[in-house]
Amino acid sequence: MKQDTVVKILFAEDSLEDAEQAISVLRNGGIAVRPARASNEAEFEAALESLGPDLVLANPAARDLPLAEVARLIEATGRDIALVALCDATDEDLIVKTFADGARALALRQRPEHLRAIVEREMEALSMRRGVRRLQTALRESERRCDSLLDSSRDPIAYVHEGMHVRANRAYLEMFGFEEFDEIEGLTLLDLVAGDDTEDFKALLKRLSRGEKPPPRLELKAMRADGGTFDATMEFAQATFEGEPCLQIVFRRQVVDQALVEQLQRDPATGLFNRGHMLALLDDAVAHAAGGRNDQALLLIEPDNYRGITDQIGIGNSDAFLHALAARLLGALGEHDAAGRLGDYTFGVLLRSRPHEAVPALAQALLRAVAESILDIGARSLAVTVSIGGSLLGERNANATGLLERCSEALRGAQNEGGNRVAIHDPAAREKAEAEKGRYWLGLLKDALAHDRFVLYHQQITSLQGGEGELSELLLRMDGPKGVILPSYFLPVAERHGLMPAVDRWVLHEAIRLLSEPARQSQGQVLLIKLSTISLEDPTLLGWLQSTLIEHDVRGHQLVLEMPESKVVTSLKPARQFVQSLKQIGCRFALEQFGSGLNSFQLLSHVDADFLKIDRNYMADLPRHPENQQRIREICRQASALGKQTVAEWVEDVASVSILYGCGVDYVQGHFQHEPERVLLAETAR
Repeated sequence: MKQDTVVKILFAEDSLEDAEQAISVLRNGGIAVRPARASNEAEFEAALESLGPDLVLANPAARDLPLAEVARLIEATGRDIALVALCDATDEDLIVKTFADGARALALRQRPEHLRAIVEREMEALSMRRGVRRLQTALRESERRCDSLLDSSRDPIAYVHEGMHVRANRAYLEMFGFEEFDEIEGLTLLDLVAGDDTEDFKALLKRLSRGEKPPPRLELKAMRADGGTFDATMEFAQATFEGEPCLQIVFRRQVVDQALVEQLQRDPATGLFNRGHMLALLDDAVAHAAGGRNDQALLLIEPDNYRGITDQIGIGNSDAFLHALAARLLGALGEHDAAGRLGDYTFGVLLRSRPHEAVPALAQALLRAVAESILDIGARSLAVTVSIGGSLLGERNANATGLLERCSEALRGAQNEGGNRVAIHDPAAREKAEAEKGRYWLGLLKDALAHDRFVLYHQQITSLQGGEGELSELLLRMDGPKGVILPSYFLPVAERHGLMPAVDRWVLHEAIRLLSEPARQSQGQVLLIKLSTISLEDPTLLGWLQSTLIEHDVRGHQLVLEMPESKVVTSLKPARQFVQSLKQIGCRFALEQFGSGLNSFQLLSHVDADFLKIDRNYMADLPRHPENQQRIREICRQASALGKQTVAEWVEDVASVSILYGCGVDYVQGHFQHEPERVLLAETAR
């Protein structure tokens, strides 16, 4: 599933909280969701019409909307909508009933990775089904056109299934002396072969019946309806007719001159294969790669400074130059390799029966074969170089158009770096690079933890309603080899390798020591600090936090720990327990990205947040979106009634500040108000 795909999901669910939790699980997993919820039949029918969902997640235990009824309503639309049962737990009876009621799959609500995998799989299946329908439509149109072309073709063509004629065009009937297809419909292909070739043709039919591939062509003596015979060539191709596999047979009266065919496949100037034949060879190579063959590659080669060369030798000698260059290239290739001319001065080399690891060395050998030789062109002797761009060919990139694009990009890259060099694209290079990149960042991260190479920035949060004290958010960065590194680079690595609790403690410890400074104590400084989800389940964190506060004589009220709403929803039980214990030691809690769910305020009945940081998406071009202004106004109204303070972050213009003030927002945060500043080393010196 593409990363930027927005999945429209309709929840058939009694519980708004359960639907919110599932939405958060999917969003946290990188799946963009446009949700709607229905708890009865009328709401479900309305949502089907307004949302046009790709996927329905239905609770089999829903009171007013049974799974079988959901399936019936979906079926009545006539649309392809995947139905997935979303269950808390399962057993054999529930599985059987779920599929009997019409569900396509079953996902476990309490296993986020399972839910995400099922949604991704069903969306990929839906995309595939849609693609198949488009292809079927295109196929029907192609078959219609092919049928018209078959009738109008001058070549005698027939389709044969199990030796019997099932279709023949007018030219075929005329060749054999028949008026209508009905006359040939009961005849076998063997009936049209003259006696001398009958036994050989019977043997061929037996081989074909065993599943062997037909020969490309067969020369024989054919027999007309009146008993006359003629020399002919039969050409075979695999085909289908009305959904059944069959053979396409083309009869030709004249035997093709193979030497002439080979001549037509060659480029007259260079002696290499021409563009048409090279592309045909490339299609064959791609088909073999799709079948699992893993020993092919394509190289594109161009002489460096071609225009300068033609200025030296004259345009009339350009063909002689290309011929001499082609000869040098051929001398470095093997018998299984194919070389051709793909453009005015672009050569293509299809390497076959060569391990992928051997391709760069061969490309370098081609480079040297040209650079170390002297080309005699007319009265001039030239020393030239070439640039080579290529791609390994395997199952991952078995597509001719894409392969040529990758090779062309690699060739341009080699030329832009000065020429006389090789650039080879490896379709598996991304995975290798990602693994190497992960190891690199892990090393930096461990080094930063061991040697205090993290740094803190702070961004002031401005009060709009006259609040007391100074609020700032602490932002984590890392000192890297080439400067300060943003957290988006190293925090995902910390999460994958279980290092987030150590990072969280480092930030908390530095924040407490910062707050212990007399100047900050007198100012009533309050710091907002991001906390990872995994730290919620650290049983020793709160005890450590309390003892650290006491050690540095810092009041808990000065610390506000914050987490995104979506992550709190997916860890609701530990989050509730954590916040309750956090309040007992005097610290406060904030919810980030508030307002992104179906009913965010319901979450506050479980998690007692002091600050609500409104979802940043509402701030984008706020003056031009009255619907976002109304949503912010409603959030502030409800927050005020509950005694919660609101913060609008990512505020970047004065017009938005004015609007947010009118909406009742308590605080604003953003680069427009205050650029993040590095906490001076003296402030955190040990």
